[in-house]
Amino acid sequence: MLRLANLSLLVLFPVAWFAPLLRAGIALPLFGLTEITVISGLQSLWQSDVALALLVTFLAVFAPYMKTIGLALIHFGMMRRKTLPALELLGKLAMADMFLIAIYVVVVKGIGMARVETAWGLYLFTACVLASILIGHFTG
Repeated sequence: MLRLANLSLLVLFPVAWFAPLLRAGIALPLFGLTEITVISGLQSLWQSDVALALLVTFLAVFAPYMKTIGLALIHFGMMRRKTLPALELLGKLAMADMFLIAIYVVVVKGIGMARVETAWGLYLFTACVLASILIGHFTG
């Protein structure tokens, strides 16, 4: 069961990266909202702040996917269980990305000049990260 759940994350993480996390725009009814995904956010970051883009790329893309691949290797007997603490750390780092997004939503909503709505991709990405943490815990 853990194998199947973990393997499903190999498909669900990329879906979550392209799914809308937020809808943001000016707080006026005439203006539409722009959908923000993990990938579109990373593209914007790479143009403005390379250091932050590297950090967020690691937290949002590489950390959760490396952990998922590592757990799959353990489940199929291709990697030793001694690596579990390192894999669990990767899962926690991926959860830090959710914290960053939550802070951005609170800050933008606090300004009052913009309108921000959470979208289904944020819940999918959060569920993927939490599932990965639980799969790692039960694998141990």
